[in-house]
Amino acid sequence: MNLLLALFRIGLGGTFLYAAGTKLPDMAAFAETLANYRLVPPSLVPVAAAAVIGVELALGLLLVTGRLARGAALVATGLLAVFTLGLSQALLRGIDLRCGCFGGNESATWLTVLRDAGMLAVALALLLRGPGRLLPRRSAAASEPDRAPSAATEG
Repeated sequence: MNLLLALFRIGLGGTFLYAAGTKLPDMAAFAETLANYRLVPPSLVPVAAAAVIGVELALGLLLVTGRLARGAALVATGLLAVFTLGLSQALLRGIDLRCGCFGGNESATWLTVLRDAGMLAVALALLLRGPGRLLPRRSAAASEPDRAPSAATEG
């Protein structure tokens, strides 16, 4: 289970890094896509777009490296919940829009919602079960060098 969780963590982190990397070259286009969701006041769209990209970069780095992985999983769970709910509400309201998930012109569909929900499930598993490990833990005995008894401990 630890190996599976670690692979999920690295995969999710890589996905966040890829998503942020595709948005960076054309942040104005991403801001326009974000505005089309009609969730953020127009005056805050540029700041919100930059914040999303920054958070995705930070989450990606933290998840891939395993540093603060549980905290990153908590933030990822919240972010993916917002993404999933935001996309769902736009589709339910009949708003025809691009996803904006990975740059480009991908249309938002219910399959996009399903993909986001799957990523949300992975983030939630990492939050609840931990970040996992790629390699088994070394035993305590194996991590301590052999020591000869010292003069202070001999009787």
